[in-house]
Formats: sequence, C-alpha cells, structure tokens
Amino acid sequence: MRRINLKALALLTLTMAFALTAAAAPRGAKQKAAVRWSEDKANAWYAQLPWMSGCNYTPATAINQIEMWSKDTYDPVQIDKELGWAEELGFNTMRVFLSSVVYKNDPSGLKKRINNFLDICSRHGIRPFFVFFDDCWAEDSHYGKQPAPKTGVHNSGWVQDPPVPLRADTVKLYKELGKYVKDIVSTFRNDKRILMWDLYNEPGNRGHLAASLPLLKKAFEWARSANPSQPLTSAIYTLDKEFAPLSAFQLENSDVISYHNYKILRDHEAEIRFLQGFNRPLVCSEYMARPNGSTFATIMPLLKENKVVAINWGFVSGKTNTIYAWGKPMPDGSEPKVWFHDIYRQDKTPFDKSEVELIKKLNGK
Repeated sequence: MRRINLKALALLTLTMAFALTAAAAPRGAKQKAAVRWSEDKANAWYAQLPWMSGCNYTPATAINQIEMWSKDTYDPVQIDKELGWAEELGFNTMRVFLSSVVYKNDPSGLKKRINNFLDICSRHGIRPFFVFFDDCWAEDSHYGKQPAPKTGVHNSGWVQDPPVPLRADTVKLYKELGKYVKDIVSTFRNDKRILMWDLYNEPGNRGHLAASLPLLKKAFEWARSANPSQPLTSAIYTLDKEFAPLSAFQLENSDVISYHNYKILRDHEAEIRFLQGFNRPLVCSEYMARPNGSTFATIMPLLKENKVVAINWGFVSGKTNTIYAWGKPMPDGSEPKVWFHDIYRQDKTPFDKSEVELIKKLNGK
C-alpha cells in the first residue's frame, strides 16, 4: 500500500481551505482597509526584532478581562511579581485582553491602568500587545464584582466582548466601540512599549460565524483611522469554509499575520508553511494544550526555527482555571494529572520543571 505523505496532505488541505475562503468571501471582504502596511514595511519592522515569545496573560487574581482592568480589582503588585517570573523565563512579549465594558464605565481610569501595566512590563523587558474584541465564552457580562470561578471548570468566568445582548443595536454599539478603539489606539499610537494591536480574538467563534464580519471590518477601520506606528492584526481561528469571509478579510487586512493552532507538530508545521506564502511576519498568538499534543517541547522549537512569535495560552494557574481542559470539568477541583494550559502554580512551582528549563534555553536564558 502506498504511504501517504501526511505533511503534504495537510498543506494541500490548508491550501484548499483558503481557496474556499477567498471564493466565498463577500465582495467587501476583498477591499483592504486603508493604509495596510506593505509587505516590505511589515518585514522591515519584524527584522529589527529579536525572536519574540510569551503567553496570553491574565494575572492569577483575575477571572476575566473586566476583573483584570477594573479600578477595584486591578492588581499591579501581583502583575509585577508574575511578570518578574516571565522575565526569568526570557519571555519578552505578552498578549493581553482589554475590556470595552471597563472603558464604557471608566475610560480615563482604564487608560491610566494600561499605562501603569506598560510601565511594569517595561521594567521586565516585555513588550505586550492588546486585544480589543472577543467571541469566546460567556455571552453576557457586567461591570462591577465578577462571579467566583466554578470549581474545576475551564474559563468559567471569561466573557465575550462586546456582550452579545448589545450586538443587536449596531448603531448605538458601533458608536461606543468606535470611540473605545480610536481613543485607546490614539492614546498609545506611538508608544514603543506596545508591540502591536490585536483587534479581534477568534471572530465567528461560539456560533457567530459571518455575523461577526461587520464588527471585524469596523475594528480595522477604527484602528487604522488612528494611524498607529504599531502594526495591526487579527488571528486566523480556522480556515474551515464556514469561516471563509472572516479568514479572507483577516489575511488580506492584517499587517502581520497571526493565527491559533492547538494541534500536533505535523499539522502546526503545515499551517506555518501555508501562511509563509503570504510573505509577512507570522505570530502564533495561541498554542500549547498538552493533552492535544501541542506542547512546549514539540511546538516551541518549531516556532523559533521559523521565527514565528510564540504565544502560549496561560501562565500562572489562578481564577481562569485553565489547567482544566475545554469541556472536561473536574467537579472535585482536584489538579489534573496533565494540565491543559499554564506553567506555574501560585507559589511559583512549575507544572513541569523540564518545560521551564526548555523555555529558558530557547529564550537564551
């Protein structure tokens, strides 16, 4: 029986998926947002950077974006401690979710806390990038005290942004969100402490599909209008055909191409090879789910070899409960034998000491 070249098959699958994406994308999705960076500009920006690695960062004391950034629960002491641990690992960037709910209730306070967060990052040699919108997890949210974590449940308190109940009235919502994005990006548009802007996390997830395309387009329009010195991106969630309009727009409008991949080495490598064809810097802004075969040992060396920015999910185990797997709660709250995400416990003991040593080695520490 003839042996199948699985790598070639995976690459062919990705190529066909993008062909479907381009064919299915509405006419508006092919229109590039104003002043997208040229390939030369994007690659020149990237050439001046060292290899970047880090994690999706939420302090252990916050259950979601709202708790991280609200006045009463913002925790600079915890953040400084944890980013000190990140510095020891050699991490030099972090992906961090903002909150339109906090901005709506306290715009000036949010900007002050972002500035403070950037100061803390700078002390530890970290250049973070910020995410504005998100289609993952709970549909509704509120300002103020956030719920306690549900025992043993992955991301039990994480919220979509903007809240889904507000999305029906786009006239009112877009006015508010446009002000939010323009104000934040304009305020920090020349701030060298910020690596880039990630406008929308996994648009179309949670069943939204192409319904998220108008907000995705608006996010790029609003951010572009602020003319930031930092590049813009929004990560490809999947190249499956039902996400075609979203993927096409992201690939054709991002200054640097970012993507998410929680798959095994062979599949991840195939996606890198495919995306390299767009001749732009690559950022893997989510990876590392141990039970899925996406581990530091298998994937991080691949990302470094290809100079892909490496951003795993999770850092210190805390209120987000991301040591537990998607859809596999542990009601007794016991620690799973194999953590899904995260690196450290709150006393700084690692889940796997060999992972910490590998991360340090790859980061030259």
